[in-house]
Amino acid sequence: MKKFVLDVGFPGGKKVDAKGGPYHIETDQAVAAGGEASAPEPFVLFLGSIATCAGIYALDFCNARKIDIDGMSLSMTCEWNEENKRYDKFAIDLKLPAGFPDKYTNAIIRAMDLCGVKKHIIDPPAFEVTAS
Repeated sequence: MKKFVLDVGFPGGKKVDAKGGPYHIETDQAVAAGGEASAPEPFVLFLGSIATCAGIYALDFCNARKIDIDGMSLSMTCEWNEENKRYDKFAIDLKLPAGFPDKYTNAIIRAMDLCGVKKHIIDPPAFEVTAS
């Protein structure tokens, strides 16, 4: 079984950082939550991973077909349910570049649906939390 390990450190204040492979990910909390707002909050990184994952699939789709991406953009709207205290819906909207072939519109949507981050939400892994 292939494993990927993230090691987490606590550099001070409300900062919690992760190292995985060659990458260092810094997080902090908002000032209102006692942090310095010096880095994204972990949940913002989570949301960003969904949007950027859809984005890379859209980018790869266009690159594979030599479609100019000038003017292409993506936005994700997160709908908060105050009663449940969670987001109930993520709406991803890809603004297609000028001249994007109509015949590929449904195909690029299907490509973005292949996002691995989204797949992990739809079919979540098991979580095991321990302390030693």
